[in-house]
Amino acid sequence: MSVESIQIGDNCEVILHFDLKLSDGSAADSTRVNNKPAKMVMGDGSLTKNFEDCLRGLTAGDRKEFSLAAVDAFGMPNPDNIYYLDRTKFDADADLQEGMIMGFAQPDGSELPGIIRAVSPLSVTVDFNHPLAGQDVVFDVEIIEVRHTEGELKD
Repeated sequence: MSVESIQIGDNCEVILHFDLKLSDGSAADSTRVNNKPAKMVMGDGSLTKNFEDCLRGLTAGDRKEFSLAAVDAFGMPNPDNIYYLDRTKFDADADLQEGMIMGFAQPDGSELPGIIRAVSPLSVTVDFNHPLAGQDVVFDVEIIEVRHTEGELKD
């Protein structure tokens, strides 16, 4: 079986370009901007089941456009992901603006992005939901390469 004829399924690594638009047609993201395709592994939990289902059966060279409801794309906003932080937790000269995205250090050393939703003299409201949570989206994908991951048995 040649690489070009492998269909996307379980235990596949997929390299693809995508354009992501909101339901009103406005652009939200694209791998083509920096010509850096995305790499995804089917079944690793990083993609929703419905997103994976839309990719199944495609092969290298295929293009497809599909719509996902918010719950199947980036999920719905979770009120538990909104935090009210004491203003003193930020540098006094920090220019905090509503809508800006900041990285917040986690105990394990990683960074979690948060969106500043409100700034007052005493507190800062930070939203750790995905910026596209609650949005219906349209993906336009172009499959570049499909490979079996090493965990799959081959004939």
